[in-house]
Amino acid sequence: MAAPVVHDAPAIRCPWPGTDPRYVTYHDTEWGVPVYDDGRIFEFLLLEGAQAGLSWSTILRKREHYRAAFAGFDPEAVARFDSHDVERLLADPGIVRNRRKVEAAVSNARFFLAVRDEFGGFARYIWQFTNGHPIQNAWDSLAEIPVTSPEARSMSADLMKRGFRFVGPTIMYAHMQATGMVNDHLVSCFRHGEVKRMARSLPAAGM
Repeated sequence: MAAPVVHDAPAIRCPWPGTDPRYVTYHDTEWGVPVYDDGRIFEFLLLEGAQAGLSWSTILRKREHYRAAFAGFDPEAVARFDSHDVERLLADPGIVRNRRKVEAAVSNARFFLAVRDEFGGFARYIWQFTNGHPIQNAWDSLAEIPVTSPEARSMSADLMKRGFRFVGPTIMYAHMQATGMVNDHLVSCFRHGEVKRMARSLPAAGM
């Protein structure tokens, strides 16, 4: 007698990606993964600034256009952009053509480099707001997940003091979620435990 066929149960994930394949892939492979690389952190900061007032799915659809338009998310290259580059970007239909956001992306790149040089790495600066390691939450429902936190508010205030724009407390909490500074996958989600196991401590700035 043939053995019964056993089918793997579908993965249980956070409900927010819905059925959008791009969004599901982002949830399953990127969201919540701790990011310690300066270049990747800059990419998320730039994209999250562009996302303000829009949906993240909109920005994901434009992500590769942003990569091409903003020199592969190289902060040193973006910091060298001038007024001609700003006008070029404002004429690019592949990105969000908002002058304040475009200009902020360029000026933020310059401030990013200043912070990187001051702390020996931007990652060392940004991770100090969570004492060098990811915050592990244990939410049962989306309704429990906050839109900001004390850490995000402190981060936002310090970045704005340094000249950054489009870094409000809600944007910075989204940044923390995206870059794994906080694990906000629901405990029922298969990624909660996976990203938790990826966590490691980063030496505090100045060490």
